Amino acid sequence: MIAGLSKAINLYLAPLLSLTSLILILFAYLAPTVLFPTQVALLTVSPSLELTEAHSSQGVDGPSVFLGALGSCERSNNGAPVTCTAPTVSPTYDLSVLPSNAPDLLSAPTATTPAFIAVSLAFAVIFLLLFTMTSFRTKMGKFGNLFDRPGMQRGTAWIGLLGFLIGLTSFLVIRMWFGKAVEDFNRDISKAGSDAPQLIAATSNGFIMVWVAYAFYGVPVICSLTKLHVTAGKA
Repeated sequence: MIAGLSKAINLYLAPLLSLTSLILILFAYLAPTVLFPTQVALLTVSPSLELTEAHSSQGVDGPSVFLGALGSCERSNNGAPVTCTAPTVSPTYDLSVLPSNAPDLLSAPTATTPAFIAVSLAFAVIFLLLFTMTSFRTKMGKFGNLFDRPGMQRGTAWIGLLGFLIGLTSFLVIRMWFGKAVEDFNRDISKAGSDAPQLIAATSNGFIMVWVAYAFYGVPVICSLTKLHVTAGKA
């Protein structure tokens, strides 16, 4: 039973988790400028009375900004159309919809960070293809013998590990950068009191997608490293 479960995990579950993680990372990376302009972002600035009138339950309308790794989207109020900047690995965020008395939010992360995420995504795509073909090598006839070589399995494991480490580290850098920006923005709003704009900044659901994605990504990477360890032990 354990052998059958182990085979099912390596043959079916791990490639599926690898594909799922790649899709989630792509969504988080491309949002909001390419995909889901108001649904997914790494940081949002939205209208709220929470910082200026904490005991008020009244709804408020106002400008919103959605920031991601490649750029930003914004709208002047809840019913206004959304406009986005062009996606680029060196983004300049458009914060023009925010009132003039709003605190400075942040500059974009260093250009190398989105670029490193793009590199990690390339590694993730290659790893998905190689890991899947390695898992199904026994069903691929003579062509599958290519993926049974120790060098191929070693290369697959290294590509997966590098993609995992580069991508996760890059998103952690952005999370720390945005987290500090949110803290400073909200502190300045709170200090200004009732004269401050009715806004609040927060890290958003894009980071949740990223953490789930890398939790999934870790399973095939561990499976690949385990295969490599077993192969080395037999040598």
